[in-house]
Amino acid sequence: MTYFEKLHPWCIIRPLPNLQRRIIARCRRRNDAEAHLQVLRRLMPTVPFEIVFDVMPDEGETSLQKSQE
Repeated sequence: MTYFEKLHPWCIIRPLPNLQRRIIARCRRRNDAEAHLQVLRRLMPTVPFEIVFDVMPDEGETSLQKSQE
């Protein structure tokens, strides 16, 4: 996860088939994400969008989990 992604954890995503998703925008605050989502819904009312909090574990945590398995 890049430094920019750590600073902008709120994401607007577009769900795709087969449980995939496309990140449309990243925001620092949920309020910003909600405002951006309102604009997107006005411009594209038939396209589904969702707001998610994108949390990725640190690399150190990931290696610990793998070693415990």
